[in-house]
Amino acid sequence: MSTTETQDSCKREIAVEVPADAVARETEAVVQRLQKLARVPGFRRGKVPASVIKSRFADDLKSEVVEALVPKFFREAVEKQGLAPISQPRITDLQMEEGQPLRFKASFEVLPPIEVSSYQDLRVEQPDITVSGQEVEQALTRLREQQASFTAVEGRALEDGDFAQVSFHSAPKEGGGAGANVDDVLVEVGGTNTVAEFSENLRGAGSGDERTFDVSYPKEFSDERLAGKTLTYTVTVKAIKQKHLPAADDAFAKEVGEFETLAALQQRIREGLEAEKRHAAEHEAKDKLVDQLVQRHDFPVPEALVEHQIDVRLERGLRALAAQGMRPEDMKKMDFPRLRAGQRDAALKEVKASLLLDKIAELEKIEVGEEEIAKEIEALAAQTKQTSESIRARLTRDGALDRIRDRIRNEKTLDFLYRRPA
Repeated sequence: MSTTETQDSCKREIAVEVPADAVARETEAVVQRLQKLARVPGFRRGKVPASVIKSRFADDLKSEVVEALVPKFFREAVEKQGLAPISQPRITDLQMEEGQPLRFKASFEVLPPIEVSSYQDLRVEQPDITVSGQEVEQALTRLREQQASFTAVEGRALEDGDFAQVSFHSAPKEGGGAGANVDDVLVEVGGTNTVAEFSENLRGAGSGDERTFDVSYPKEFSDERLAGKTLTYTVTVKAIKQKHLPAADDAFAKEVGEFETLAALQQRIREGLEAEKRHAAEHEAKDKLVDQLVQRHDFPVPEALVEHQIDVRLERGLRALAAQGMRPEDMKKMDFPRLRAGQRDAALKEVKASLLLDKIAELEKIEVGEEEIAKEIEALAAQTKQTSESIRARLTRDGALDRIRDRIRNEKTLDFLYRRPA
């Protein structure tokens, strides 16, 4: 048995030899099993001679012997040499002849040696999370907007600031696609979030008027279903309405959240904004810490881990697209080789960061307790409306508990680096 180390320190290749007597014993065991099952004309079931089995089922016999012996002796070989494969072995140069040892080569990947240094001085600036009075007032206005009422306007045409209650039909200008009908929607004329063509064509229209116009959406439009397309709209104005915001007073505070005073509502808004800023600032700072950590350490990364992380990122992206309404048949048309290539750099960075954080956790003796695992399982159970027991059983069966433990450990390690005193 021998081991070959390639130029890439993540790759290993070993030559394995299975003793002839072990091959003979396994071959005999398979022959006996086939004798009990095989149906061969001229012989009663279970009475087929071993020589006939070896001749008639030579390929099946070899396949079963190889499947039984190769994994077993591969594991023994890597354990004996102190290797820990992180990828499935690729088996080559398989040689098997009667009366001879079974020989094969197996190539696989292992984790590279990682020396973590100079992480103690990693630092990021702590951003200002102060919330201004203007920000509080803007949030209060948004809250009032949610409680707004609308009254009908008679005797005049639509002006900026008015809301047109409309129904419309839309269809691709070039054809080749189904149209859409919307029965009742409010469109703010001149509104910052209103498509400009709607404002331009509805301005000056009266109740009962109909307008037909085209809208060309830019390629970077937020709704991917419309991005880069030109649609023809036929819009009917059903009514003209004005929006009225409730007064910002104690009565409003009591109505929206049972606050005793407007000042109490404003204080809660301020606290919420501060929490949002703190969370966003911490997330951004931790991203910068990871960037610094990865930039300071150069080492080879096993391809198997990078490919797995690409799979994870693509799966996450496809779930997001499905949640946005993309159809499975449209997903199948996507250029997956290009998508995989586009995810590679980010996946590589994530794998390197994970390996480095794992090493730091080892050095700093950061561990994950069973109560932390239990809390994660309880959260998953609440999200999926299943019992904690069933979630734990499934995660154990799928081998996912260790992945959850590793993720929590990495998160704790990154939090340790972030909160480390200057």
